[in-house]
Amino acid sequence: MTNGSTERLLIVGGGIGGLATALALARHGVATEVAEQAAEFREIGAGLQLAPNASWALSRLGVLEQVNETAVFPARMVWMDALSGEPLTSLDLGAPFRKRYGFPYFVMHRSDLLDALVRACETNPLITLTTDKTFVSLKDHGEFLEAHFRDGTSVRARGLIGADGLKSRVRQCVLDDGEPICSGYVAYRGAIPIADVSVHAGLDNVVLWTGPDMHFVQYPLRRGELYNQVAVFKSDRYASGAADWGTEDELEARFSAGAPLLRAALTRIKRDRRWPMYDRLPAKSWTRNRVTLIGDAAHPMLQYLAQGACQALEDAVVLADSVASAGDTDLDEAFRRYEAARVDRTARVQTLARAWGDYWHMHPGADLDRRNSFLRSRRPEDYTDTDWFYAYRG
Repeated sequence: MTNGSTERLLIVGGGIGGLATALALARHGVATEVAEQAAEFREIGAGLQLAPNASWALSRLGVLEQVNETAVFPARMVWMDALSGEPLTSLDLGAPFRKRYGFPYFVMHRSDLLDALVRACETNPLITLTTDKTFVSLKDHGEFLEAHFRDGTSVRARGLIGADGLKSRVRQCVLDDGEPICSGYVAYRGAIPIADVSVHAGLDNVVLWTGPDMHFVQYPLRRGELYNQVAVFKSDRYASGAADWGTEDELEARFSAGAPLLRAALTRIKRDRRWPMYDRLPAKSWTRNRVTLIGDAAHPMLQYLAQGACQALEDAVVLADSVASAGDTDLDEAFRRYEAARVDRTARVQTLARAWGDYWHMHPGADLDRRNSFLRSRRPEDYTDTDWFYAYRG
């Protein structure tokens, strides 16, 4: 069965990036269909950090007020030494920060953000949401594209946007550049009741502990009812080629030298699932024949800058603006304008995220001493290193 309109755009993937793109296009009067492979629109995972560049994008989408209903607005980011337990530096996220960037830094549960986007899409007549749609292949008929799905159905559209994440099938239609790159790091994460948490660094902060080949992140969620915890470490078993790597035994061993408060927090980390960490090298192009990519499908990045979702939200706004400004002209050209506006910036974030991970995970030595000396000397209101991505406005 074939459905859809050759006047609408098809978005493959109903995560944060795909739904944000549908909303952004709808605000310009562009109709879309969002095809999600799961049985429902949902997010797996827990916490999400959203910097002012994401707040700006959510404001452009018209959902910032709704999102803020379940968000937490931290007072500071606090960087702790995972071995000594001493604070190294902090970043003030209060009044000076908001004055500088015009928008707040906030944290929230991933599912809360997705729910807000789903509700906004469901009430917009220009957006059609479909589930149980696993994208298989694409055929170009010249005047329109036809996407085929595993259930035997197909959808016709004038253009296609791949928002289907790290292992994007749509990406294979555009550049087919192989599998994502595994960093050898793995994450254990989850949210616990706020009552179960120590107040050692303040429950209204984003707390980062870093040590050799490992780090631990903590912050409150859902109006302060939950506390998100993420433990990340480099697996020696992965480096040795073992099939079973990133195990719970490795988790315990890697954090065994941690400060007492960190080891105590580790006892509350969820162990039922682990997430290997992947990215890709920056692509020079991700657009071809009225098909383009956004978010992790275009530029998957390691998590060290907390910019994955932020960059996907930026993509959504810029892509919609490019399509709207092109009017009735060639859609492929509109997609290429979007790509040109985004490719250098996202490549910089991808590259810097890798370097930032190395900066976090230093082993004891002269370089670590110099890093810590620098961190201790900086002021909490020094935003020099955050301007280039937090101040972005399209």
